[in-house]
Amino acid sequence: MTEDLHEGPLSPVAHPAPPQKLTRREERRRRRQRRRRGEEVLAWVLVPLICFGLYWGVYATFDFFGTSPGVVWDQMMQVKTMMEKRSNSQGARG
Repeated sequence: MTEDLHEGPLSPVAHPAPPQKLTRREERRRRRQRRRRGEEVLAWVLVPLICFGLYWGVYATFDFFGTSPGVVWDQMMQVKTMMEKRSNSQGARG
């Protein structure tokens, strides 16, 4: 058993070379890539939330006032028709 302990000198261990430090330009390029990727993910989450929030807000406002988009549209068309009639009748007088 003692023979196993004294087999000979140990062979040197090959250490991998440390990775080269990135240049400032390469570090900046990688930061930009990460930032753009993060912004893209954030946009994919926030844009649908904002759209849904606007949709919900519009319909909540209509509900609060006790109306609907169709009724508001009809009223706007009535106002437009009245304005057109008024402008046509004034042009005939002038």
